Amino acid sequence: MTDLPPVIFGTSGLGNLYKAQSQETKNTIIKNIFTYSPKPVVFDSAGKYGAGLALESLGNGLRSLGIKPDEVIISNKLGWVRTPLTTPEPTFEPGVWVGLQHDAVQKISYEGIIECYEQGVELLGGYETQLVSVHDPDEYLAAATNENDKKKRYQDILDAYRALFELKAQGKVKAVGIGAKDWHSIQTISRDIDLDWVMIANSMTLHSHPADLLAFMQELEDKNVTIINSAVFNGGFLLGGEFYNYKPVDAADPKGRALLEWRERFYEACREHNIEPIAACVRFALSAPGTESIALSTTNPDKIKVNLEYPEKTIHAGFWEDLKAKKLIDPNYAYL
Repeated sequence: MTDLPPVIFGTSGLGNLYKAQSQETKNTIIKNIFTYSPKPVVFDSAGKYGAGLALESLGNGLRSLGIKPDEVIISNKLGWVRTPLTTPEPTFEPGVWVGLQHDAVQKISYEGIIECYEQGVELLGGYETQLVSVHDPDEYLAAATNENDKKKRYQDILDAYRALFELKAQGKVKAVGIGAKDWHSIQTISRDIDLDWVMIANSMTLHSHPADLLAFMQELEDKNVTIINSAVFNGGFLLGGEFYNYKPVDAADPKGRALLEWRERFYEACREHNIEPIAACVRFALSAPGTESIALSTTNPDKIKVNLEYPEKTIHAGFWEDLKAKKLIDPNYAYL
């Protein structure tokens, strides 16, 4: 597995997550990333992001800036293929992606994952994918209609990994991993597949860090499996966004109200200690066992430089102890 920097750059914003952006703005984001990051720069993308728009925008930006292929490492999470848009908005994640010209369908199988890989190569337009994975196998399994269908779908996932490891054996990719929101699916698959790396999304954050997940991450570290922690702000909610794990937060709903109350108490603690919430979230996300990198995504070019500085920020122990005392984080969390 290639050594990764503390920050790798998510590309969901390049795929018009929540808002549409011009290619010019996206190029500025990519340019600033290369200005302030050590080389090679690592990008995390997926065919699902904007129905391939993120991959396309990344490839266009890299070419327009004259970035050499050896200056960039690209991770492409595979499992979704671009298709024609035949409805007013995309069907694969309604209400999340803006201004798309295509739809996407999930294709997880031996042939499907090869199709995803080849389409990704085409969309990137000359830049190679070094890291590959099966994207959202948890969602694929959750869509099963009965137990037999679930078994078939799990076999589809194993067949997809057979394809990915063949690509690795052929020298077309360097490492094979997984990207999923439900970490339990990662745990299940890791028992049958010797993964090189895993990306855990929405699961190990300052707000949510279950003990059984931490124990699993320790197991991965013991097996020298690289861990990338992604969506460490719970879909932007921890930084003031209206979505928690990509679902709108309703203040009238008890769960939504509890989330908003937790966030305000967290912000209050940050103000008391003069700590930026984003710095607290980043440092916490990197503290978990086995975590080599976090994936950060932004639609603001001016935030690139400061985002790269957050992993180096020092946060005094008293802040963490206060969060534990106020039960804003697990009092038994032992990794800070």
